[in-house]
Amino acid sequence: MIKARKSARLTQHELAKRLHKPQSFVAKYEGGERRIDVVEFVTICQAIGADPAKILKALTKAIGEPFAQAGKNSDGRPLVRVVKCNPL
Repeated sequence: MIKARKSARLTQHELAKRLHKPQSFVAKYEGGERRIDVVEFVTICQAIGADPAKILKALTKAIGEPFAQAGKNSDGRPLVRVVKCNPL
């Protein structure tokens, strides 16, 4: 998501304005502090002019098997937090 935002030549602040959200919203999901749901994901993709299906496909490919083998936090969430991929 960071790469897609930067490819669109947008700062976190500029993207946040397009989303009608505070800059901290973008900073938190990009930093892995906050998760986004599918509706937010599609809205963010639209705001940066990216194809959500293409990004999701790249993310799914990048996660692959290591995600299935990742450990879990005490709340059951995977320890895997950040996945770097090239969706564009």
